[in-house]
Amino acid sequence: MAVVLLLTAVPREATGEVRWIVGGKLGMSLVTGGGSTDAGLQIGPMGEALLTKNIAIGSEFTINTQPGTPVAWANYFKYYFDVPQSEIMPYASGGFFLDFVTGGPYFGIQFGGGANFPIAKNLYIPADIQLGPIFTTPTRFTMAFTSGIRYMVP
Repeated sequence: MAVVLLLTAVPREATGEVRWIVGGKLGMSLVTGGGSTDAGLQIGPMGEALLTKNIAIGSEFTINTQPGTPVAWANYFKYYFDVPQSEIMPYASGGFFLDFVTGGPYFGIQFGGGANFPIAKNLYIPADIQLGPIFTTPTRFTMAFTSGIRYMVP
C-alpha cells in the first residue's frame, strides 16, 4: 500500500515537482507488555514523498532484535513545522504498521516526532522517537529511539 501511496503522490507545486527523501534508520527499540520488557536494535530503510513544503507521506521497513526478530512495515503521515531562519526540520508523524513476528502479523499504531538536522547540502541526520500499541494478546507497547541518515533528492 505504501508503494501505491508514494507512486500516486500529488504534485508539491504548480511545476508538478514532488521532493523525495530517502535514507535509513538505526536505533534502539523497546517492546513492553505481557509482563516483560524487551530491548533491541532497530535498523532499516525509509522513503517519503514531500507533497507540499510541510506535508509528507512515507514508508519504512525495520528489523528488530527482540525475541522472535520482529520485522515491521510502517506507513505514516508527517507534518514538518516551519522554523524561521533555520534549516532544522522538526516534525510530528503518525500512522500504522504491521509487525511480522511469531504468531503474527499484528497491527499497530505509531505516533511521534523528531527533527532532521542538516549536515551537508540535501543531507540530514534525524533524531526520532516513535510510540504506539501493537494489538497482540495481550496488547504490547513499542517505543523506538532512532537516528540514521536522510538524503533529499534534488
